[in-house]
Amino acid sequence: MVYTRVDITENAEKALEELKLKHGNVIFHLSGGCCDGSSPMLLPKEDFYLDESDIFMGEIGGVKFYMNEAQFEYWKHTHLTIDITKGRGSSFSLEIPEGYRFVVKSRLLTKEEEHHFNK
Repeated sequence: MVYTRVDITENAEKALEELKLKHGNVIFHLSGGCCDGSSPMLLPKEDFYLDESDIFMGEIGGVKFYMNEAQFEYWKHTHLTIDITKGRGSSFSLEIPEGYRFVVKSRLLTKEEEHHFNK
């Protein structure tokens, strides 16, 4: 069985594909900082500096997804699903001018997932 920490809905993946065509190489980052707080932000890959405090969570829609380690402490027992919703967020994410925003939906990891990720 393949276990993932992050997935993407079909609608969000369609939006992501359009944004990739428009903006080129991009990454997702969940920082838990200012603006929309813990909303996932889609950013140009070359415009965002990753360092040792950023944790690679997986890849969705061909895009790498990272989370700051401080934020990971809050989310480490959850599985994340990236979705979209209508409306503008208040972040610098690339989808904001398009009239929608990415959102995180979470659930607790199953016992099997927890065991797999804590090996």
